[in-house]
Amino acid sequence: MAQVFALIDCNNFYVSCERLFAPQLKARPVVVLSNNDGCIIARSEEAKALGIAMGEPYFKVAAFLEKHAVHVFSSNYALYGDLSQRVMAVLQQLEPFVEIYSIDEAFVSLPVAGGGDLVAYGLKLRETIRQWVGIPVSIGFGPTKTLAKIANRMAKQDKAGNGVFSLLDHPRLDALLAEVPVGAVWGIGRRHGAKLTACGIRSAFDLKGGDDDWLRKHLTITGLRTAMELRGLSCLPFEQLPPAKKSITSSRSFGRTVQGKAELFEAVATYVTMAAEKMRRAKLVAGCLQVFVTTNRFNKDAPQYSNSESVRLEPPTASTPELLSRARVCLDHLYRPGYAYQKAGVVLLDLLPEARQQGHLFGGDSGKAGPLMAALDKINNRWGRETVQSAAAGFTKSWKNRQERKSPAYTTCWHDLPVVRASRR
Repeated sequence: MAQVFALIDCNNFYVSCERLFAPQLKARPVVVLSNNDGCIIARSEEAKALGIAMGEPYFKVAAFLEKHAVHVFSSNYALYGDLSQRVMAVLQQLEPFVEIYSIDEAFVSLPVAGGGDLVAYGLKLRETIRQWVGIPVSIGFGPTKTLAKIANRMAKQDKAGNGVFSLLDHPRLDALLAEVPVGAVWGIGRRHGAKLTACGIRSAFDLKGGDDDWLRKHLTITGLRTAMELRGLSCLPFEQLPPAKKSITSSRSFGRTVQGKAELFEAVATYVTMAAEKMRRAKLVAGCLQVFVTTNRFNKDAPQYSNSESVRLEPPTASTPELLSRARVCLDHLYRPGYAYQKAGVVLLDLLPEARQQGHLFGGDSGKAGPLMAALDKINNRWGRETVQSAAAGFTKSWKNRQERKSPAYTTCWHDLPVVRASRR
């Protein structure tokens, strides 16, 4: 039986999450901003029709958005992450082979033959996700992951297809590929797309027919695999388990500049705490900690400074107190008075599974950190993040990034649960 790949992609995901709890915004222009309310990172179709560009700085278009009654939201990652997990849980409940590709995309491997049956199945799957979660999705089918990606693109463009499109045994496959710019092909990107266009390879169809030796020379084996995928030869493995993390980063721009060392360490301590929680959830330990700070490079009138420092962790650890102690030493070396810091962050490197952690010949971790961190995580998982935290991370956090238009955490906070009122008539 032929192998078929389906790509399920949530439509304008962040916007769809916001609309789920504000149905009055359906068919109205909506945008979502990045951290610190900086740039536009998600747009509804209505907002796109107004010419609002992805990545546009909010301060530049604020007046335009107000003029056209565009609804603006700050990023609400707790809401988006929870709804993403619900969509993926539905897929995993319905299909045994699911590869979660990103927060709003997943591949499904199906041992199915026959394009007509696939479309009917896709429509049923799409409706199931809409009913169970409330998020609209588009579904593309193809004999390879790359063609499934292109089919998903066409599912969004083909209004008559109700969000489902199949390229399996499609009679006009080459004609459709000729309409896809080469830079839009998954795995090519803007830089290689410009290079290929200059060489006369302008579409996915041109790439499909490219010379193998030339592609290998100019795009390496990755580009050749992409061309073979366009020819219907599956070259990209299906990965049900996510690849092991190589690093964990926690960083934010501040809502205002920070100058004092104590306040700067509050931010660093907060990011250390968040990164350590992520690491423990993945059952990993870190062998290296990096701390970095930077001023606002866009403020040309202010003095500029940017630097980072790393420290080895012997033995590797996931203990928040140990990481905080090392982060303080790093910041002591990094901090320079007289600068207005705009951003700080931490990176945990040299990650390895906690089960493979090697003991230290001269002691090190006494063994108490593991149970202590497990108890801390259990409390915070039950009662909410920062229910118990290190005093070093502060309490008011007046430096936190701006989220002036953030919606409630409808699905992850008891106090933000929607209230439904009914009356008898």
